[in-house]
Amino acid sequence: MVRLARWCGQHRRAVLILWLVALVGVVLVSRSVGSDYVDTFSAPGTDSQRAVDLLEREYPAQSGDSDRIVFRAEGTTLRAPAVRARIDAMLERVSRIEHVSEVGGPYTDGLGAVAPGGTIGFATVNFDEEAQALPEAAVEEVIETAQSIASPSLQVELGGRAIAETERASVGSATAVGLIAAIVVLLIAFASVWAMALPIVTALFGLGTAFGLIAVASNVADLSKGAEGLAVMMGLGVGVDYALFVVTRYREAYRANGGEVAAAVEEAMNTAGRAVVFAACTVVISLLSLFTLGIDQLYGIAIATSVSVLLVLASSLTLLPALLTFFGQRIGRPGRRAGAEQGAFWSRWIGAIQRRPRLAATAATLLLLVLSVPLLGLRLGTSDAGNGSTDQTTRRAYDLLSEGFGPGFNGPLLVAAAFHESDDAASLRQLETALARTPGVAAVTPPLPSPTGRAATLSVYPTSSPQSSETADLVERLRDEVIPPVAASTDATVYIGGSTATQIDLAGLLGGRFWFFLGAVIALSSILLLVVFRSLVIPLQAALMNLLSIGAALGIAQAVFQRGWGAELFGAKAGPVEPLIPVLAFAIVFGLSMDYEVFLISRIQEEWQRRRNQAEAIRIGLARTGRVVTAAAAVMVVVFASFIGGGQRLLQLVGLALACAVFLDAVVIRCVLLPAVLHLTGERTWALPRWLDRALPRVTLEPGDRDDR
Repeated sequence: MVRLARWCGQHRRAVLILWLVALVGVVLVSRSVGSDYVDTFSAPGTDSQRAVDLLEREYPAQSGDSDRIVFRAEGTTLRAPAVRARIDAMLERVSRIEHVSEVGGPYTDGLGAVAPGGTIGFATVNFDEEAQALPEAAVEEVIETAQSIASPSLQVELGGRAIAETERASVGSATAVGLIAAIVVLLIAFASVWAMALPIVTALFGLGTAFGLIAVASNVADLSKGAEGLAVMMGLGVGVDYALFVVTRYREAYRANGGEVAAAVEEAMNTAGRAVVFAACTVVISLLSLFTLGIDQLYGIAIATSVSVLLVLASSLTLLPALLTFFGQRIGRPGRRAGAEQGAFWSRWIGAIQRRPRLAATAATLLLLVLSVPLLGLRLGTSDAGNGSTDQTTRRAYDLLSEGFGPGFNGPLLVAAAFHESDDAASLRQLETALARTPGVAAVTPPLPSPTGRAATLSVYPTSSPQSSETADLVERLRDEVIPPVAASTDATVYIGGSTATQIDLAGLLGGRFWFFLGAVIALSSILLLVVFRSLVIPLQAALMNLLSIGAALGIAQAVFQRGWGAELFGAKAGPVEPLIPVLAFAIVFGLSMDYEVFLISRIQEEWQRRRNQAEAIRIGLARTGRVVTAAAAVMVVVFASFIGGGQRLLQLVGLALACAVFLDAVVIRCVLLPAVLHLTGERTWALPRWLDRALPRVTLEPGDRDDR
């Protein structure tokens, strides 16, 4: 590490030029080839996925997304000749739009697409691709064409997954807020413009290069816009954090050695730089563990965020020492709160914790456990458009369909049946009758045979909304009780699919595999901690405390968004928690909290090796890192919190869960529970059986290591 820092300092101009060339080159390449972000949407190995496969095979023209144009007539009815003429003409234009495979109007016989009273109805638009694979321009053309006939006497709204894709909020504004917040926090922490600027510049170089690479990679790998957004968010946060810790350590070394820039850079990289490398490894391990879940939607997130973290790590290890050599004298100058006063508060705080460690540990643990209690009632599921803002056409379409037909019409179940002999009319009638008689079913559409005659589909409309637990119960009842007897007597194979069923299956998949994923992340991270710190206590403490902070954060998110406690503050309604939230929150927060764990424990271990006094090591270690850990966490909290006001439920859930987790980890865990527990464990913290010590490889973060000099 020292050799790398020395080389970057001696060739600082070349390093800066290389990074500039890399950044500009990647951006130019990404702009020339463009991006091709695609969100996969599947629940592999489930009943709903088998339904999708059957539809793609038997209904190639109808295997894409299906959306709706919803109408409400004011002062007249939809069957009035003038209104019907306008709607039919508009639907004819929609049918000619690229990627539209079929349009079913409200006046088609047998569809029941006009509600009793005749004032509310809908048309169905079938696309030739899944929602996330459709070009946004084609979907927007459908929206513009449909709404072109809107008037005071005819309300026109659109709903469905493809339409919802056009309403997705951008993470750009949240990223800008996070960047501004980082600047403010760093100015407060360093009291120096120069010291503030270096972490920001370093993070932006790494993040900009990563952003371009991810865009280019989207042309050859299935990466989503959501993956890109999370990668930017993670890259900004960890990039600022890593550079922040290195710059802080540089300032300490510079003032201690009498102002020798090169020596201070080397010491900073040989201490904080090593911790940064290890911290980044834990983040990447946590993210790549998403592959253990076997869900396509998570692969792109794992790849994109890992690339982002690795590139900001590279900029922290190479560009940052070069910039420190350029501007080291300006950065090393004391600020208004420099010197011993910086750690005075933390020394007093740790002193208070050490006087009553059992009380502090008990109080902090009880607080986190109480906050985790709502998590016991967690229900995974995908919220429907009824939770959206009334400014969105998907929400207004949802309300109209609920008013005219019932809430279940917003999420029909698609029953796909395959027959061993073509055109089995008797089997279809038996299946249709059984479905229609099932409690919780509002209506069943007539069967639609496939062109080959070897399959047919029926749409089943529940009496409950797509996000309701009653709908999930209905799907389970149909699969377990209603369909098996029919399939057995007719020798047919029947699947339940559609968007609503897929989301239910996805929630079940993630819920079932979550514990394996959690175990893999904890095991791999614990092994790394064991190797680096050579302690049995540290890995155990890290795993338990991270679980406490993440559990408390998810408990808060569940209380707000599922139970509805204070949901009106965010303009949200009570509903299920999206199945991706616990997984993403655990992967991201576990990685970030391990960052703070490594920075703090490595400094405590350094003082322990020097003084052999556990109480002093804890006090000095936290006094010298407390302010910078708090500053780093403050940046992340503001970045994540900025998503809460986005108006989109998924982003609000992500923002609240991550902001709470980072806040609790930095304040309750690092400032109270960790020092109290380490004080109680005392010298046993660093105990390791000799046989295990001999078996483990040697990887050290200690500043006294000289192997690479």
